[in-house]
Amino acid sequence: MEHLSSVPPRRGLVVFLNGTSSSGKSTIAAELLRILDEPYFHMPVDAFHAMRSRAEIAPDQLSTVLHRTWQGFHRAVAGMAAAGNNVVVDHVLSAEWRLRDCLALFPARDVVFVGVHCSPEELERRERERGDRTSGLAARQLAQVHAHGDYDIECDTGVLNAQECARRIKEFLPTRPLPTAFERLLSAAQGPMHSL
Repeated sequence: MEHLSSVPPRRGLVVFLNGTSSSGKSTIAAELLRILDEPYFHMPVDAFHAMRSRAEIAPDQLSTVLHRTWQGFHRAVAGMAAAGNNVVVDHVLSAEWRLRDCLALFPARDVVFVGVHCSPEELERRERERGDRTSGLAARQLAQVHAHGDYDIECDTGVLNAQECARRIKEFLPTRPLPTAFERLLSAAQGPMHSL
């Protein structure tokens, strides 16, 4: 049996894909896991919602349950990275507090913040084609998801396919500039004149 003292300490890298529902994050994440040279774990927020039991949630409790789910998801990602695991996060930052929570939890230098974009028309087409999303959900998320306005790298899945997006991200990782987008956002959030 391996002793914990024999595992060298390190912090994992978090490749954080942020975009609306149906923007292509999960497809990019799957491709990243296929092509990245080191082991990575894909942690999509949808998987955490899927873990919840089927017990009926009272309407007045729904927002509390969802809030706790997102909070738990953020802490699970932070814990995996703190243990030295590389993580690909697939998230929808459609509420301001979610980004603030992630900024507080993740070491900002260890996050590669990826904006996953897609035109409203293409999002609507994908929603219709998938059939498992509420019509107009992505359009409603669009304004808030990218409201913070700062990324390390961005991809448009209406222009590039998932393989091309993943390849761009992989090529970006070894030469990513500092400060990171998370460092800049954290600095702005802590400034006296501005808050996220």
